[in-house]
Amino acid sequence: MTATLPAAEAPARPAHRDGNVLRWLGAYTASMIGDSVYYMALAWAAARTGSASQTGLVLAVGSIPRAVLLLGGGVLADRLGPRRVVVASDTARCLVILGLAGALLLTSPTVWMLVAVALVFGAVDALFLPAVGALPPRITATSQLARVQGMRGLATRTANVVGAPLGGVAVALGGPVLAFAAAGVLFAVSLPLLLAVRMSPLPVPDTAEPAGTARRELADGLRHIRRHPLLGPLMLVLAVSELGFVGPLNLGLILLSDERGWGAAGMGWVVAAFGIGAGASALLLAVRGRAPRAGLTMCLTVLIGAVAIGALAYAPSVPLAAGVAVLVGLFAGLGGALCGALVQTAAEPAYLGRVTSVSTLFTHALAPLSYPVTGAAVALWGTGPVFVASAALCAAGALTGLALAPLRRAELPR
Repeated sequence: MTATLPAAEAPARPAHRDGNVLRWLGAYTASMIGDSVYYMALAWAAARTGSASQTGLVLAVGSIPRAVLLLGGGVLADRLGPRRVVVASDTARCLVILGLAGALLLTSPTVWMLVAVALVFGAVDALFLPAVGALPPRITATSQLARVQGMRGLATRTANVVGAPLGGVAVALGGPVLAFAAAGVLFAVSLPLLLAVRMSPLPVPDTAEPAGTARRELADGLRHIRRHPLLGPLMLVLAVSELGFVGPLNLGLILLSDERGWGAAGMGWVVAAFGIGAGASALLLAVRGRAPRAGLTMCLTVLIGAVAIGALAYAPSVPLAAGVAVLVGLFAGLGGALCGALVQTAAEPAYLGRVTSVSTLFTHALAPLSYPVTGAAVALWGTGPVFVASAALCAAGALTGLALAPLRRAELPR
């Protein structure tokens, strides 16, 4: 009798030389650039169509179905398989955006048309995000997951750098119609690459039970996280540290630049410096492939990043703020990538979609809820105390991880 070795036991091809991983990475990069172009086009069309409050409504409304449906998207990814869900959701995004571009050739955009598109796009995103996050353990060896997380981080940074300028050029040349069409084409480019990705089969445990209702499967996934010695602490650290990280580095940085008189150019330099630091951390992990004592390293890098966040509000000039922002991006980026790799190696393969949906809920849906709190707190106390309080919250997440032995001692597979 012959047996197929699981990915963790088979000889591992380095992820950056694995055509299967590179096809997934190409599809992911094209889709992320398409996302950036889409949001640029949506913001421009909304600003030209309605008032400032209506523009805010169009940009915010897509987060509602994303937050509500994310956990269900994780259930669907586990039930149908992540690649099938990724392909279907990317196809839906392609058709919706190309349909909008076609409609705008015939009629002018309205606020409610854009709201409807944002709602549909947010709902499809709730399916796409858990599934795309659950794919790496099914396409490469377990020992390569840290390297894949670094490569994914580089793809995300590339999309941030390329997507917004590409969307701006498309809007300048052909208005929102051309920008939406460009986003749709980028989603279309990702589809043949996704279809060419080979998936490893899930190991079937001897005690496998038949699938129940979606509600029961979701409850099983949450129970798996709660009872797991590593996943529970990881989710706790992720939730707390993200709440302290997102506010200052998004809304808080805008308010800090305004308060210091740095202007849009100064804020741009600080944001670019953060991107350089985050890109360097992603490149480091992609090249090295792992980090020794990953759990301890993750907590310490998040802690150092938290200290840098607190210091950012007291930098007296743009060059010094940019230098601190490099440190924030470097250490917080490395901590986030290690967290993602630990989640993917710790989760049982059959639960990957549901586990990924919970981590994505914290990073993409719940953490942005800190924006109104950050804005109100800055109005009351100024940027300095708010950045320090946010840094303390982020550090609390790291210290919690250091206090929990299973996370502190966690290792990535060699």
